[in-house]
Amino acid sequence: MIFLQLFYTFFLIGLFGFGGGYGMLSLIQNETVHVHGWLSTAEFTNIVAISQMTPGPVGINSATYCGYTAVNNAGYGMMMSTLGSAVATFALVLPSFIMMIVIARMFMKYMNTPTVQHIFLGLRPGVVGLLAAATLMLLDKENFSSWAENPWQFSISVALFVATFVGTYWLHINPIRMIGYAAFAGLVLLY
Repeated sequence: MIFLQLFYTFFLIGLFGFGGGYGMLSLIQNETVHVHGWLSTAEFTNIVAISQMTPGPVGINSATYCGYTAVNNAGYGMMMSTLGSAVATFALVLPSFIMMIVIARMFMKYMNTPTVQHIFLGLRPGVVGLLAAATLMLLDKENFSSWAENPWQFSISVALFVATFVGTYWLHINPIRMIGYAAFAGLVLLY
């Protein structure tokens, strides 16, 4: 039963996850953590961190890890958990595959019509909103701690966030380097 739920859930996420993997993160978190309870918030945060560091699209990596973890947390073994990751990944990419075949045929025919141009103008703010929602959902107590609980960890987390933002946005430091710098600083300063 969990495999059907995984397929249905990730198919819907793939169907409505405009904006790529980062746009899907808020949808994935809502479905896997809040709706189905397959993952805890801490597990989802770890999955997002791993998904960003491993090669490949973040949405597909997240689906793979979520599928594995959800089935594993349901009490199944490693082989069934691996199947869960395959089901979630396949379900996530299936709508895009189907839509790209249909859209490629239609787009070539109607791409310069005002209706299609207006659809794309409407999608842009929606995609930005999904990306902002994914960012804001990760700015929580699980990731930053709180000033009342642990002022040192909170201060370091905020400083690393600001330094990473400044480094990638204004100083144009390679994001892979910034991940490495932040990981090293987190290890040295928090443990």
